Amino acid sequence: MMTADQYEESLRKLNLAVYLFGKRLESVVDDPVIRPSMKAVARTYELAHCKEHEDVMVATSHITGKRINRFTHIHQNVEDLVKKSKMGRLLGRETGCCFQRCVGMDALNALSIVTYDIDKKHGTDYNERFLKYLKYVQEKDLTCDGAMTDPKGDRGLPPHRQTDPDMYVHVVEETSDGIIVRGAKAHQTGAVNSHEIIVMPTMSLQEEDKEYAVSFAVPSDTDDITYVIGRQSCDMRKIEGGRDQGNLLYGGHEALIIFDDVFVPWDRVFMYKEYDFSGELVEKFASYHRQSYACKVGVGDVLIGAAHKIAEYNGVEKASHIRDKIVEMNQLNDTLYCGCIACAAEGCREPSGTYSVNSLLANVHKQNVTRFPYEIARLAQDIAGGLLVTMPSEKDFESPEIGKWLEKYYKGVSETKNRMRILRLIENLTLGSAAVGYLTESMHGAGSPQAQRIMISRLVPMKEKEEAAEKLCGIEE
Repeated sequence: MMTADQYEESLRKLNLAVYLFGKRLESVVDDPVIRPSMKAVARTYELAHCKEHEDVMVATSHITGKRINRFTHIHQNVEDLVKKSKMGRLLGRETGCCFQRCVGMDALNALSIVTYDIDKKHGTDYNERFLKYLKYVQEKDLTCDGAMTDPKGDRGLPPHRQTDPDMYVHVVEETSDGIIVRGAKAHQTGAVNSHEIIVMPTMSLQEEDKEYAVSFAVPSDTDDITYVIGRQSCDMRKIEGGRDQGNLLYGGHEALIIFDDVFVPWDRVFMYKEYDFSGELVEKFASYHRQSYACKVGVGDVLIGAAHKIAEYNGVEKASHIRDKIVEMNQLNDTLYCGCIACAAEGCREPSGTYSVNSLLANVHKQNVTRFPYEIARLAQDIAGGLLVTMPSEKDFESPEIGKWLEKYYKGVSETKNRMRILRLIENLTLGSAAVGYLTESMHGAGSPQAQRIMISRLVPMKEKEEAAEKLCGIEE
């Protein structure tokens, strides 16, 4: 297993074409906007070497029998699924942001199931290719980006009817050595911190769209791949440095990945034209990834701790309404944890041998994630007070002319600088760059709220519920 330092060094060896603020970056690893997100991923490597966390961070490969980072593991039992949720909460609390490796882990597990199922029906050899690739990922301890979301263009039209066919990633040429693909994947969390990009279709497809039914993996620095980093609220504070950042250690990033006629060798192709399995791959991945939002519970832990601390600094921690709000925040946060543990505990074995979460409970869990973090954030802002958004910058506090007044008039129960630091952290989590990973990602990550509601309506056993009611009231139809 790689160490955090080895991980950082491995990224320096990559030759990525990354654009930010209209310019290509010379050093992706050292860029102040991106580096905090790299450090969050590095924490996943660091904790795997900590004795106290190895039970949740480390697993045993079912291929080689070697100890591996759990982020490269294929779930072999319900215990693995439960430990995945525990790992997510741990890392969310450790980093206070998105640590970016869940998507790749979920893509690997979904492909381990679907490639097996495709082979069983069509006589292909995708699962053999996948297992060879998986062994490579495990032995190198690689970070994988799971790329599912296409730009989609006119969302009222299927891929083959788009004015621009590149609105969905598709195959434009087939050769004896592989395929050539074109298109883009949007909202890619941690893309430039990844060694590998695993592409999957974004929706269930019909025969007319079989050229879009493609899944493959390529090294992140493959020729003709370009990354464009998305802007985040308060991202310039990372460049400025200092305590105005809020989270002084970690952060996240999102990117658009552009595939401009990228060559993919056959041994890295895991689906091609099997449109009848595109829906299964999307649903398996989505269920796994909706479970992965255990991370928001960990970030919620940080926000609740910050809210309680600012109440102390403000001298109101004993007020009954403050205590009640803290209880409400904890109740909401741990209700989310109940959901991700439940869908893991109710998991089952697939024909491939991989254990999958209970899809209904995973969707219920994620539906709650689209709501509860927003209420937790609202309560945190309520407790924090208006200074959360009106406080001067760190440079004002350091000013020889006015700094003394700010230290005096912004002092609460504690030292002024500590009060300001906690307020900046709350701002970062609920309004700033970390709010992308805590709030917006809670809403749209792993699919929109409506996507979960559709799945819930499909998966709920309504007939069983009707029969239970009929039995008790004497209906014998």
